[in-house]
Amino acid sequence: MKLIVAIIRENQLDQVRIALIEAGVSRITVSHVSGHGRQLQAEEIYRGQRVVPNLVPNIRLEIAVNDNFVKPTCDAIISATKANDSGMIGSGKIFVLPLEDVIRLRTGETGSEAI
Repeated sequence: MKLIVAIIRENQLDQVRIALIEAGVSRITVSHVSGHGRQLQAEEIYRGQRVVPNLVPNIRLEIAVNDNFVKPTCDAIISATKANDSGMIGSGKIFVLPLEDVIRLRTGETGSEAI
């Protein structure tokens, strides 16, 4: 089992969600987050002081999948984000983490059956 965490631009959420559903992945968690990476923003001076650039709003997706769904899930996210990306810096990242256990609260199922 793996936990896939993807950081994408806000305007890409609908395309990614549709691509995931088409890939057979229908259970996702979506959070609004802020941050910055390599993209450089113009430094601002306010009242003689350097001001830290604003953080860029993004979307964080968390998707728990069984091992055989890792590649289709990542491929769906990549293809959906590249569709309207045009090679811009700040396109996001995908992290694949090991997932030790999952417990479904309603039924008590554990492991891959709970996903």
